[in-house]
Amino acid sequence: MAIETEIKFRVEDAEALGERLRVAGFHEETPRTFESNVLFDTADRKMRARTEILRIRSYGGRWVITHKRLPDAGPGEDAHKHRVETETEVGDGMVLAEVFKSIGLVEAFRYEKWRSEWSDGKGHCVIDETPIGVFAELEGKADWIDSTAERLGVDRSAYITLSYGRLFEQWCVDHKCPAANLTFDAVAQSSGMAL
Repeated sequence: MAIETEIKFRVEDAEALGERLRVAGFHEETPRTFESNVLFDTADRKMRARTEILRIRSYGGRWVITHKRLPDAGPGEDAHKHRVETETEVGDGMVLAEVFKSIGLVEAFRYEKWRSEWSDGKGHCVIDETPIGVFAELEGKADWIDSTAERLGVDRSAYITLSYGRLFEQWCVDHKCPAANLTFDAVAQSSGMAL
């Protein structure tokens, strides 16, 4: 089991960030690719109450199932987000979704984004274009995250440790948006914006 350590930050210009990443020694591992995610939970949201997620992701022709939870011990929450992440690639996420439903799990939340992935060999940066704005994530060791953020001109005060689900909840409150899912169609239809 790996402990995932990451932060997010808002991005004003994805193209400019890509150039800063190149200058900082990163190379693009995956060009801009559409990603769709479905979170599953019990009907009474017990997993969410325990700060856990069970996700099926479709990305670049691959299906990946992921479970994330808080660590039993080790790094507590600080300026970085720490989660135990267990994941594996599966042949068909649609079949797996049916299995989840047959054992009583429900689709709790859907979210979409266009993602590009970058690496410098020590850690990763992804640029996520979501229906509520562009964000980047730095994932690696905490000291690598901090030094890379500094090289990219990202101040620690700009670190975000919230999930996309929590960011979406805040965005919906701020924009009076009734959408239940963070998908391009749902946000456009609910807010009257053409995305």
